[in-house]
Amino acid sequence: MMTIFSKGLTYLATNSQTLNWTIWRILTSTMFMTHGYSKLFSNKPQAFSGSGMTSIEISGLVSWQMPFEVNALFLAGVIEFFGGALICLGLWTRTAAALCALLMIAAYLIAHPAWLPTTNGGELAAIYMATFLALFSFGPGKLSLDALTRRSH
Repeated sequence: MMTIFSKGLTYLATNSQTLNWTIWRILTSTMFMTHGYSKLFSNKPQAFSGSGMTSIEISGLVSWQMPFEVNALFLAGVIEFFGGALICLGLWTRTAAALCALLMIAAYLIAHPAWLPTTNGGELAAIYMATFLALFSFGPGKLSLDALTRRSH
């Protein structure tokens, strides 16, 4: 009885990999886009420069000014919204995923300086980072514009 159940689960898992990977890619990227949308298109959108986060500090160890007083939150919003859209479509996925993963590493270091995600509130940044690193490594899957156009970006 257990062997039949185990074989059935193995069959189901093997034959649903493409669909599951696509669902994961689309679901996480659209959720990621909402963070960028709120920064760029909300009632109080982030300005390109002059206000907001014009300097970056990591745990009091490293600090630097953004060039031309560019608002880092505006740049984060652009990456979150447009990078998320590219990943959702499966277009230039590896490039967009690498950029989004780097953003999440920076966000984790800047906004969540303690080591443990459960104590610093950085779980979401860590999960997004892991997702984008997986997409960078494995690509968007068969159900994507990259696969349709045979790109490996």
